[in-house]
Amino acid sequence: MATPLYASRLNSFKVGADQYWPGKNRITAVDLLERAAAVEGLNAADINYPDHFEGTSAAELSVTLERTDVTLNGLAMRYYGDPAFGLGAFTNPDPVVRQAAVDLTKRGIDALAEMGGDLMTLWLGQDGFDYPFQADYARLWDHTVAAVQEVAGHNPAVDVAIEYKPNEPRAYSLIGDVGTALLAVREAGNSNLGITLDFAHVLYADEMPAHAAVLVDRHSRLLGIQLNDGYGKRDDGLMAGSVHPVQTLELLVELERIGYDRAVYFDTFPDNGLDPQAETQANIEAVERLRAIARTLIDDADLAAAIARQDAPTSQRIVGKALYAQAG
Repeated sequence: MATPLYASRLNSFKVGADQYWPGKNRITAVDLLERAAAVEGLNAADINYPDHFEGTSAAELSVTLERTDVTLNGLAMRYYGDPAFGLGAFTNPDPVVRQAAVDLTKRGIDALAEMGGDLMTLWLGQDGFDYPFQADYARLWDHTVAAVQEVAGHNPAVDVAIEYKPNEPRAYSLIGDVGTALLAVREAGNSNLGITLDFAHVLYADEMPAHAAVLVDRHSRLLGIQLNDGYGKRDDGLMAGSVHPVQTLELLVELERIGYDRAVYFDTFPDNGLDPQAETQANIEAVERLRAIARTLIDDADLAAAIARQDAPTSQRIVGKALYAQAG
């Protein structure tokens, strides 16, 4: 069995910078990669564009990845650094600003290709609306689909994944759930398009993570998995499996069935003084335990029969025994 790829949110490793790098005035993505690589089992990285390229270059980042024996999982676009995108990146009412967002994304794809990567993730958090009668919804949709077509067509060898989120920073995201994400991918039509699922985003879109994964696999391509947890009210970014272990386990079972073999990315926030390295280690260990259980359940004939009958008491007993066998 291949060694699983685990990546984590690089910005998390800025936490406690004063203690980790005493006297260091400027922390770069190279520093963050080196700190992340010190976590046992963390062997992949997602890098944000353009912010993680400030003060460094694609070549320097590639050298750091090779030196630390970390695989590049992909790049993720971030539009929040430019105030011009406050009213939207791909949905901005100004065509000049929209084109600037498209061009920025193309430059990100070029940097990714230079580094030998093949996955660009788009989180379009600025693209949405806040008030009734603020937006022409059809126009916003058309602009978004056209922009996605253009950036995906820029380099067909690079996969482009849409990561949906119900809201934040906008009150309503244009692409806020699995259904609208699938519609956008289908309308754009590029063969290199797909979807990334963020566990906490799925929860507060009021979706079941395993169900969303099945829909994506059926109608598109599942290009990325971001694990974390929360209470379904916002993007809490809690440690994987800490609040919804059963739902996390069910998702991992479906990922085994689908044959998902890309990295698992931990989009968690070590706020309130948590040690980001210890938090990441806890994420990896939790998912490793749950993955081992998932492999025992995927071919469990009794569980399959119970699910076929929609026999929830039996299925819950089987899953509970697998999860909590040591308790009794």
